[in-house]
Parts: sequence; C-alpha cells; structure tokens
Amino acid sequence: MARINQFKTLALLALLSGLIVLAGYLLVGNEQGLYYGLGFAALSSFGSWYYSDRAALTAFKAKPTPRDAAPELYDRIAALSDRAGLPMPTLYLVPSESPNAFATGRDPNHAAIALTEGIIKLLPADELDAVIAHELTHVRNRDTLTQAVAGTLAGSLTYLGRILTLGALYLPMARVGRRGNNPIAILFLLVVAPLTAGVIRMAISRTREYAADAGAAEITENPLALVRALETLEATGQKIPIHGNPAFAPLFIVNPLTKEGLMTMFMTHPPTEDRIKRLKEMAEKRNTAEDASAALSPSA
Repeated sequence: MARINQFKTLALLALLSGLIVLAGYLLVGNEQGLYYGLGFAALSSFGSWYYSDRAALTAFKAKPTPRDAAPELYDRIAALSDRAGLPMPTLYLVPSESPNAFATGRDPNHAAIALTEGIIKLLPADELDAVIAHELTHVRNRDTLTQAVAGTLAGSLTYLGRILTLGALYLPMARVGRRGNNPIAILFLLVVAPLTAGVIRMAISRTREYAADAGAAEITENPLALVRALETLEATGQKIPIHGNPAFAPLFIVNPLTKEGLMTMFMTHPPTEDRIKRLKEMAEKRNTAEDASAALSPSA
C-alpha cells in the first residue's frame, strides 16, 4: 500500500508539472513555450525544495525552541524520533491557541516540527505523542517536501494565469502563435488549470494524511490515542481557527481553517471521521493479533 501511495503521489506531481509545461505552451503559442514551462516548473520545484521550511514557519510566526525551554517536550520528541529511526528535528512553537501541528523541511536532516501553544496545553501526553508521531511519519515519508513542491507548482499555475490576464489587458501577450487571441488557452490558464491543480494538490494531501496516521499508529503502538486526539482537535480547532497563509493548510494534522462558506469546497484533508474509522480498524486488527498470539503461547 505504501508503494502504491508513493506511485500515486509521484504521478500527481508529474501531472502538475505537465500542466505547467502545457500552460507555457499555450501562453507563448509555440514549442518555445514548452521550454519556458519546463524551466518554470523546475525553478518552482527547486525553490520549494530549498525554502519550504522557512516559508511555512515564517507564515505562522513559529519560533525555534531550545531544549532548556521545554525539556519534557524535547525529550518526548527525541524518544519518538528514535523509534521512527529519524534524527531529532528542530522544535518550533507557534504562538496560537488553536490546537494544531505541522512538520516541514526538505529531508529528515533538515526537518522541523511545529506545535501550537494550544495543542500542548490541550492534549494529554499519549495523545500529544500520537500527534508528534504523525508529523514524524510525514518527515520519514518526505511528505513535507512533496507538499511543498505540490503547493508551489499549483501556485505557479495561478501565477501564469495572472500573467495572461495582465497581458490580455495591457500587452500583446495574449496573442498565441501569431493566430490572435486563443479563447481556449485563456480559459485553460485562468480557470481549468488552477482548479485542476487544486484538485490534484488535495488528492496528494489526502493520500499522505492516511499514510501518516498509519505511521503514527505504528510508532506509538496506540492507534486509539490518535483517534482521541483527532476528535479533540477537530472539535476545538474549528472554534479557534489559526490565522495564516491558507496555502500551507495541507501541512497541518487537521484542517486549520474555518469550514464555513466556500472553504468546504477546497478541503485539503480527508474527512476526520474517515481517518478515525481507519484507525479504529487498525486497533481492532492489532487487538485480534495480540489475542491470537496470547492464545498460541504456552500458559505459564
């Protein structure tokens, strides 16, 4: 299943890059546009790879926290990192009462985990461990890089659409291939491509969240702790939504934005109810396996 999810993610990222290349062709109107699109996609991917951690942490005013400022929390993350086979990530605290958490960084050696002040106050130790394990799984699976690249590529398509809009209004940029204005190209760049990119990005995010939940259950050996954490975060987070750039919403363990109005159309996370159902199924399988093992072992 993990390999299937990775293949799906790579395929979706390739599709996003392909949309940018196609957008470059439509914007310029000839084969040269393909090279422009390819170069734009490559630069966007490199920028997101190198600067993703700083961008996300800055967007939510996260502050690095040394061990002496939060020794118990630091030791907890270190122990969970050791279980996950990862180096200790840098710990950041987000000055917000909204209970949430996210991981970022281009690879496990440059990873950071950010916890809001609200989640530290709200969750008991076992549930906080489950949340941290979820974020560590994102680091282990390199989801932090995947989400950053997907977000940047999706944003690039929107940017290209804006270029076309300005060109159509003020410059002869909207002319395509010396054949005059192409309404199909304009429609694609302004409407179809950004919407498609958004749907692809949401699909990537949802796939990775399920995998991170499973990883958290494996690391903590306690799927029900994450169930309780998700229930609490879902109920409380909507009452105290976090304020920040919505482009980074997929990084959080639960949707950090309000679900009112049109935001329900662009949810970046799978339904919490579905995640909880899957985790409960994992717990049942685990209990069944333990019962079977106990039944087969010789009695004392």
